[in-house]
Amino acid sequence: MPQGELSTHRDSAPGTLQTYREVIGLSGVLLPVLSFLGRLPTAVIQMGSVLMITRTSGSLATGGMVACALALGQVAMGPFVGRLADRRGQRRVVLVFALLNAIAISVFTASALLGAATPLLVLLGALAGASVPGIGPLARARVVALARRRRADDRLADAVMSLESTMDEVSFVLGPAAVGLAAVIGHPAYAMLLAALLVAVCGTGFALHPTALTHEGRQGPPRARATEEPARARGARHRMPRQVYVVRVGLVLLGVLLGGCGAGITALTEELGRPDQAGLVYAAMGVMSAAVGLSMAAVPERIGLLLRWRVATAAAALLSLPLLWTESLAGLYFVVAVFGAIFAPNLITGFGLTERAVPRERLAEGMTFASSAFVGGQAVTLAVAGRLAESYGPAAAFGVGSTAAALAFLVALGARPRRGGGPDRESGTGTARDQASVGVQRPQAV
Repeated sequence: MPQGELSTHRDSAPGTLQTYREVIGLSGVLLPVLSFLGRLPTAVIQMGSVLMITRTSGSLATGGMVACALALGQVAMGPFVGRLADRRGQRRVVLVFALLNAIAISVFTASALLGAATPLLVLLGALAGASVPGIGPLARARVVALARRRRADDRLADAVMSLESTMDEVSFVLGPAAVGLAAVIGHPAYAMLLAALLVAVCGTGFALHPTALTHEGRQGPPRARATEEPARARGARHRMPRQVYVVRVGLVLLGVLLGGCGAGITALTEELGRPDQAGLVYAAMGVMSAAVGLSMAAVPERIGLLLRWRVATAAAALLSLPLLWTESLAGLYFVVAVFGAIFAPNLITGFGLTERAVPRERLAEGMTFASSAFVGGQAVTLAVAGRLAESYGPAAAFGVGSTAAALAFLVALGARPRRGGGPDRESGTGTARDQASVGVQRPQAV
């Protein structure tokens, strides 16, 4: 597809396949390939750290502790990476962090193989997480920025979110699968070293891709911008609106839901004497989520993001309930396959609402913060729900997730569209793009 001006006509909505062709046409085929392979190491090191430390230390508790430190390191630094990318440009930030992450993963892996003490492994795990370059959320910000610069409508921006979330889902299926294969062939450390190689090569490729200059070209040099407007006006224009924080709460709760379900699945498969099936159950959930995520581009634009959010959270609350009474492996596969359909719609909607609400100058930060909110809720819950499952059974962990889903629905239900068509005063912008955020409804074209 030519990379010229994109059509914004809504009266001839193309098919889903054509929509994804338009998305890929924004950047070319190479960028999605690089961004997918560049985000795959994040999924590998999360699962790989558990298995590698468990094997080298002989303690599952130690493996869980180190993996939690890795996830919390990523959560703590993710928004900072996004803010740096907004201010300094994605190219230099991703180049630096991709190199740091490759080194951190390699040192972490070598230390585990050499039998380093647990406190050192916790520290190195946290550094491996903190240096993650955040290619997934930065890819969202980059491609959405390309779409907006070419005056694309919300349909195409939403399709970007669908494709990116699907790539996330596929990576979190293939990542654990690669770790499991490495563990069977020889050692989980093989997968960790592969992750270091991928982030170094594909992270560098993602950084050097010509689209990395999108943000610099869109915002202009920082010094030039500073002379164009008073500091107070800049602060008002760049301030995060309240709606962004509402969406982040919803994403934290979605992470809690996934963490509780993950702990419950692990506990139930162990209780049934089939712990080897846990990875396959996760895969079934991920495949269903990815399939539904791709189909989200076909949802009519007249069904706004706020309504989609409410429907998605309601579905999560309802479809998580059967997990509480699941007691067989066949039943678990069936329930999880159905239940997996709700994750991609929730993630896609959360990132879409974030994109509509945040000031353009802080888009990468907004995306990385949204991703960190989800990962943080999942990481903390995995540790807490795991202990609950050990003490009270799998239903306790599933109950944590189901409760979080119900709370997420209440958060979405409590969000109210702002009346009127004026500018979003929280962000200080008056563009049509900002009117579609939580609390702001964009008038539909006739």
